[in-house]
Amino acid sequence: MKFLIDFFPIALFFIAYKIWGIYVATSVAIATSVIQVSYEWLRFRKIDMMQWVTLGLIVVLGGATLVLHNVIFIKWKPTVINWVLAVLFWGSHYIGKDPIIKRMMSKQVQLPAGVWSRLNMSWVGFFFISGVANLYVVYHYSTSAWVNFKLFGVLGMTFIFVIFQAVYLSKYAKANV
Repeated sequence: MKFLIDFFPIALFFIAYKIWGIYVATSVAIATSVIQVSYEWLRFRKIDMMQWVTLGLIVVLGGATLVLHNVIFIKWKPTVINWVLAVLFWGSHYIGKDPIIKRMMSKQVQLPAGVWSRLNMSWVGFFFISGVANLYVVYHYSTSAWVNFKLFGVLGMTFIFVIFQAVYLSKYAKANV
C-alpha cells in the first residue's frame, strides 16, 4: 500500500504532462506531494526524513521551474534525490552501528554482517547510477522522452535491480517469522 501512495505523485505528474504539459504537471507534482505528506501526517502523525527531503526538493525545484519557466530544475529533481540517498546509504557505513539497509530490513530478514554491507553499498551504486542515467536522458533527449524515462525507465531499472538483489539474498536470507 505504501508503494502505491509513494507512486501517486509520479503517476499524476505523468498523466498531467500527457494532457497539459510540463508546467501543469509540475504544479500537479507539487500539489500531490503536499497532499501525500499531509495524508501521512494525519494518518500516522509521523513523516519520514526522506519524505521531508523529497517534498522540499519538489517544492524548491518545481517552484523554480514554474517561477523561472525553465524545465531543467524539475528534471534535476530525480538526480538530486538519488544522490542524496546514495550519500545517506554510503554515510551509514561510517555513522551508526549498522548500515541503513540493515536498519530498514533487519526485522524482515537475517543476513550475515558482510552481506548487509555489500547490500548497502550496492544500493549506493544503484542510486548513483540512477542519478547519472537521469542526467543523461535530461541532456540528450526531449522532455517527453525524459517524462517517459522518469516513469517507465526508472521503474524498470528499480524492478530489475530488486530482482538481482532478491536472487543474491536468497543464498543468505533467513526470514524472521
